[in-house]
Amino acid sequence: MIKFALFGAGFIGNVHGRNIAAHPKAQLSYVFDVNQHSAQALASSLGAAVAHSPEEIWNSNVDAVLIASSTNTHADLLEAAIRAGKPVFCEKPIDLNIERVKGVVQLAQDHPVPILVGFSRRFDANHLGVLEAVRSETIGKLEILHLTSRGPTPPPISYVKVSGGQLRDQTIHFFDLACWIAGEAPLEVYASGAALVDPAIGEAGDVDTSLVILKMPSGAFVHIDSSRRTGYGYDERIEAFGSQGLVESQRKPTGEVVLYKGQQKTSNGLHAGWFERMEPTFMLALDAFVCSLEGQTSPYPNLLDGLQAQLIAEAAAQSLQTNRPVKVEYWLPSTPALS
Repeated sequence: MIKFALFGAGFIGNVHGRNIAAHPKAQLSYVFDVNQHSAQALASSLGAAVAHSPEEIWNSNVDAVLIASSTNTHADLLEAAIRAGKPVFCEKPIDLNIERVKGVVQLAQDHPVPILVGFSRRFDANHLGVLEAVRSETIGKLEILHLTSRGPTPPPISYVKVSGGQLRDQTIHFFDLACWIAGEAPLEVYASGAALVDPAIGEAGDVDTSLVILKMPSGAFVHIDSSRRTGYGYDERIEAFGSQGLVESQRKPTGEVVLYKGQQKTSNGLHAGWFERMEPTFMLALDAFVCSLEGQTSPYPNLLDGLQAQLIAEAAAQSLQTNRPVKVEYWLPSTPALS
């Protein structure tokens, strides 16, 4: 059994905690949250102990940690886990400050431990189907990749102000998906956006509606459209257009039953929110992480993938501000000199 400690007992922490407790090869040993009441409630419901400080976890016999606490704690906890030699499953982002992110990545390069970054959409069966068709060239050479991310309602303004902006918070998942599916990272990004849903989002310095174009080294184009509001549920899809065909991960309804009666056709609508649509992927991501810790070959998005997506997001944010295309400046950690 892989013994886990969980940081964070909020909404997503509860999701991860329940998944760890339900996994046949994992055990939730500790829960830590600055809100001790929340930590106690979650730990008690899952048969875990409450840790009263992060140090208690670093000095314990847990095999791995899962970081689902607030964004501003991720980098510190990642660094502490790396120094303690504990494998990490960490929700994105690594940190909102890109220089801080580089520091964490460099530390991980110098003291390697397995680290999964929570781009769980890679584990969606439909998105995996698109990946397979593109990578196997079933549709020929990829020419256009289109990704849609439209949430049903905008987050609270209090969240918007600390999120880093739509491109760093929402669209970043699709920067990762684009690179993963295309098998390459963009050279240049152009982003445009506006606050069409809620003027308060614009007043907070953010946008709620955006379009992004990525130019890939192969010559392919990626187009990502993101919105913070729909009137019909959570809308996510991927379309890959190639020289010999097209493959699509379609909008996913809540059910597949379609009723035909008279001249009317009735079918199920979309999921209420992103979590309802993506919930299964969280357990699949955890399973991939657990299997890898047991020595199985089980690919997952790692710290360098997280860094790459954030570097693209930084370039996109710069493009949004300047209204000009921006070349993506990539960075890799230095490797130790050979003796």
